[in-house]
Amino acid sequence: MAGDTNAPGMGDSNRGLTILGISGKRLAAVLIGWFFVVFDGYDLIVYGTVQTELMEEWNLNSATAGTIGSTAFLGMVIGAVWVGRLSDRVGRKFAVIGSVIILSVFTLLCAFAISPWMFGAFRLLAGIGLGGLVPSVNAMTADLVPRRYMSAWATVMMSGVPLGGSIAAVLAQFIVPSHDDWGWRFMFLLALVPIVFGLPIAMKVIPSDQAIRDDHAAREGADEPAGFKDLLVGKYMVISIWFALATFVTLLAWYGLGTWLPRLMQQAGYDFGAALNFTLALNLGAILGSVITAWAGVRFGPLKSGAVAAGVAGVSLLLLLSEPGIAAVYLILVLAGVGTHGTQILIIAAVANFYPHNLRGTALGWALGVGRIGAVVAPQLAGLLLNWNLGVGSNFILFGASALLSSVSLIVLFFIHRRMENPTTRVINATAGNR
Repeated sequence: MAGDTNAPGMGDSNRGLTILGISGKRLAAVLIGWFFVVFDGYDLIVYGTVQTELMEEWNLNSATAGTIGSTAFLGMVIGAVWVGRLSDRVGRKFAVIGSVIILSVFTLLCAFAISPWMFGAFRLLAGIGLGGLVPSVNAMTADLVPRRYMSAWATVMMSGVPLGGSIAAVLAQFIVPSHDDWGWRFMFLLALVPIVFGLPIAMKVIPSDQAIRDDHAAREGADEPAGFKDLLVGKYMVISIWFALATFVTLLAWYGLGTWLPRLMQQAGYDFGAALNFTLALNLGAILGSVITAWAGVRFGPLKSGAVAAGVAGVSLLLLLSEPGIAAVYLILVLAGVGTHGTQILIIAAVANFYPHNLRGTALGWALGVGRIGAVVAPQLAGLLLNWNLGVGSNFILFGASALLSSVSLIVLFFIHRRMENPTTRVINATAGNR
């Protein structure tokens, strides 16, 4: 939000705990959104933690396992574009709560799947909630927080993704090796947590969609109707396309690693526990990257910072080809987490700040939806490379090259932005504090 105070009619006051410019129900709404994003991150990584057990139980080859891994990401493409648009047309609260319900219910059903294709169908449907949650939560956050704090809050929001992934990696070490049939299935039963504990709170503290619209209209005037055509014509066209391309290659690297890293490290000769620890290192690096890139984005601008972060991730992943020692592997994966996830945070912050209120959810849905085609491609392509007996190194080349392409895309975006004549669009590379 452009304003710095809590607006009337939103259930806030200026008293009590204030964090990064918000308090009261605004703060509660943003924090419950973060809680849901944590589970989003958990659900993104959980398949990778149980993949080996599924392959053994259902006698799957690498290509089939990759196809199943892609189903959730295909659902995410649908969810990001569809729910992102709904958040602009119907409202943020509807989009956030609807995404949580879809995600939780179909993830829970994965625990009861009796065949790989039933499991894949449930993952596809859960992916619609997964894909819709991040753009709708970030759009809601952008509506509720002062604009100068948006980059910081985008960092807080997206820190939930690797935190959830870290929780999945830790829990899997204790739950998955269980000798009964519920070892890997129990990982999906945890989908009860957000719907049982988070949903009642969200229903109470997230402002009504009408209240958000009225608040925005009171401060900035009513918005004109807008849709996808407004993203792909006129002044937004070129930069919308490049945002989608940058997100495509960034998410190909991040989700490809999240899906396949445990299996890759096992094939490289590490035991199950070590493989999960490598996944934990990747996600802890992503949490660290949330802090580093937040500072860098404010100091140097998100496009410059994102280009550097993606470049670091790309070079680091290619260094795995040299078969470094175990300590170096941990360092490399931490840097890969910093770079891939940190870059995506910066892209989201830039998109959320760049577009007006009536296009914000649509723009986030567009960038993340088209970008998540990369997440769909990643598990399938990685599985095919292994099935073709090209070795684990082929996957590291794929993910490393994708990160480097992300860096190149953000460099192009930076120079396109500099050449734009409209001075109001310079918000992308301006710090929040300079506005």
